[in-house]
Amino acid sequence: MRFLPRSALLGFDEIAAIAGRFIDRGVRKIRLTGGEPLVRRGTVDLARTIGGRLGSGLDELTLTTNGTRLGDQARALFDAGIRRVNVSLDSRDPTRFRHVTRVGEVDRVLAGIAAARDAGLHVKINMVALEGINDDEIAAMLRWCGDEGHDLTLIETMPLGAVEEDRTAHFLPLDRVKRALDEQFTLVPLAERTGGPARYWHVAETGGRLGMITPLTANFCDGCNRMRLTAEGKLFMCLGQDDRVDLRAALRHGGTAALDAAIDEALRMKPARHDFRIARGAAPAVARHMSVTGG
Repeated sequence: MRFLPRSALLGFDEIAAIAGRFIDRGVRKIRLTGGEPLVRRGTVDLARTIGGRLGSGLDELTLTTNGTRLGDQARALFDAGIRRVNVSLDSRDPTRFRHVTRVGEVDRVLAGIAAARDAGLHVKINMVALEGINDDEIAAMLRWCGDEGHDLTLIETMPLGAVEEDRTAHFLPLDRVKRALDEQFTLVPLAERTGGPARYWHVAETGGRLGMITPLTANFCDGCNRMRLTAEGKLFMCLGQDDRVDLRAALRHGGTAALDAAIDEALRMKPARHDFRIARGAAPAVARHMSVTGG
């Protein structure tokens, strides 16, 4: 775990200022993510500030969380303007959940999900599909989401950062998962896209929605227009590339004009696609983990 001096992090006023410049340029959706955004004091206040632009350039403000602190903050997030949260949940089995997260308690996450629903937040569950770990839970997770009124998005594991295990051991291609689900559910393709990598299906049996993020079996780059700002002010234009622009330095040393110029540079640098591949013994596409830039 890295402990950074406060000066190394963007202040919330700086984050709000950067968000405002993106909104003024036509960005309509912003997501607060991490790491875990709810561990940082003041996140709800930041959401309230950015949420003040809802209906005035901004269409949607969402949050991605591991759910451990959601029970305490769900109502405040709703009051701040957030209407949808994404919760990472790879298993509802306590032992498996602890294996994946190392320290997590699934009951706390499930309680947070319930609190979010009760507060009026729409919940989307993000589940990384893992061969030999949770592949036998996917259909049950889809049914549970339908019963609870949540959407489910399945995600292929991505080669980001060094890990202890060989990723090929647990890589589960979602085209195979889709064929298995087709035997149990009626999945109707949806034309809906969110500006991100997921493709969606309506689940006739539950009335819910299933998303799939397939960086490896079906490259998603053609539909991705996302950029990711880290807590240290680095703007990454692609999960699978190391190109970045330092917005913190631009804002602190050159003000709004320098910030606008840096954003222009970032837009010009956005790559056409990622360099992800899964192969035994292959190095990760980039050294940083997903928690650095957010999903």
